[in-house]
Amino acid sequence: MSTQNTLAQTNAFDRISWIKLSSVNVPLNTAVSDAKVLTGRQNALKDVALLIAEIETEQGYRGLGFTYTLRNGGPAQFSHAKEMAPLLIGEDPNDISRLWSKLVWAGASVGRSGLATQAIAAFDTALWDLKAKRANLSLAKLLGAQRNEVRCYNTSGGYLQASVDEIIDKSQASLACGIGGIKMKVGHPDRRQDLQRVDAIRKALGDDTPLMVDVNQQWDRTTALRMGMAMEQYNLQWIEEPLDAYDVEGHCMLSSNLVTPVGTGEMLTSASEVAEYIHQGAVDLVMHDAPRVGGITPFLKVQQMAEDHGLMMAPHFVMEIHIHLAAAYAHETWVEHFEWLEPVFNERLEIRHGQMIVPTRPGLGLSLHDQTTAWTVASFETGKRH
Repeated sequence: MSTQNTLAQTNAFDRISWIKLSSVNVPLNTAVSDAKVLTGRQNALKDVALLIAEIETEQGYRGLGFTYTLRNGGPAQFSHAKEMAPLLIGEDPNDISRLWSKLVWAGASVGRSGLATQAIAAFDTALWDLKAKRANLSLAKLLGAQRNEVRCYNTSGGYLQASVDEIIDKSQASLACGIGGIKMKVGHPDRRQDLQRVDAIRKALGDDTPLMVDVNQQWDRTTALRMGMAMEQYNLQWIEEPLDAYDVEGHCMLSSNLVTPVGTGEMLTSASEVAEYIHQGAVDLVMHDAPRVGGITPFLKVQQMAEDHGLMMAPHFVMEIHIHLAAAYAHETWVEHFEWLEPVFNERLEIRHGQMIVPTRPGLGLSLHDQTTAWTVASFETGKRH
């Protein structure tokens, strides 16, 4: 038997032997507010709660994955993950789809979407990371990369608590660093203020800079149509979350009446919810989020549907994961630049000429920075390290 066949046979019998979970609160340098804050529905965002999963096998392969929540829900994700983790010990890490289903059904009494599957996303992502590392490939290459770089835009500088001058300064700094587009928040109670801010940003950045706006679900159908039509003159790349995340019919109406592309998906918490938008032709741009829909496994199912329908894709947040998934998408795609999670990892994503470069390191290409320990509020281990 050849060495290659022997190695393949050995790898086929690997098993998960150890899992560590960490609940980590990553502080933001500045609290930020979007339209949900101005309407009194949420408080300003001050930190990001991460659930980090580290998985090790009997043969010594390791995978790193994470999921997150904003404002509330971090302790609940951690608690649910603690119940699920022992169920993976002794399992073959290659059987990712089967293991995702096993964990979902183990917690089916609390649902097959939302918090229950968001907790599972940390395990799922770690298993994909491990699989790619075993193959000595980046995750993008394992999935079949379409490109080595992806267009990227910045959001973190465009929140509503910032003045127009602040947004202009931060936008120009982002563009100077190689970022390719700018997204700003809208959704003021006074709609004229939104139009004035968009007008000022467009004039400051010029007509050639890709510009997007994000409403964070705060318009009703009439307002969305009126504001969408008023903003046509600014040649926006897209209007994001103009309506309630579950208003499929309203999005159908809006996307059919506007020239500007309409996107949504970040607040949807299962593949089936995003699929409904695709099947109904309700969006021009799919913006789902791997941790929020339950991990890379369900994300890829949605991605294939979107690809079959010829839609644009711009995954929400977590660029550290989404850069790989966007690289494997056949049609036009963007990835969202947020520096919020950079302190958690030792590595940095490279950006130049409006593009985010797809990492070539095995797996996600990430390792945890020592600073993460100081932000860890709870941890849990199961199994035995080898």
